[in-house]
Amino acid sequence: MVSIKATAMVVTLTICLLAADTSAVYNECCRRYMKTKIPFALIKGYSVQTLTELCPINAIIFHTWKGKACTNPALKWVMDYVERLRNKAQIVHNRTSKLQN
Repeated sequence: MVSIKATAMVVTLTICLLAADTSAVYNECCRRYMKTKIPFALIKGYSVQTLTELCPINAIIFHTWKGKACTNPALKWVMDYVERLRNKAQIVHNRTSKLQN
C-alpha cells in the first residue's frame, strides 16, 4: 500500500514540473509589439504566435541574429516581410527539388 507521504510527494513533484513547464512557455511568448520597423536584411526567419491563455497577443516573431522581434501582424510591412520570406523559401524549395530529380 502506498503511503500518504509518498503520494503527497508525487503530487507535489508533478505540480512543480507542470508549473516549470508552463512558465517556460509563457516566458517565450510575446506580450507586446516592438514599435520600430526592422531592416529585412537582419531577419533569418519567422514564427507565428497565436492568442492563447498563456500568450496574450497574436504576433509574427521575426528571428534575427540578435534574438526575436515581436511584431503586429496587422501592420502591412510585417505581412510584406512574411510574404518575402515565403517567396525566398519557395525559391530554395524549387532549386532543391530540381537537384534531387
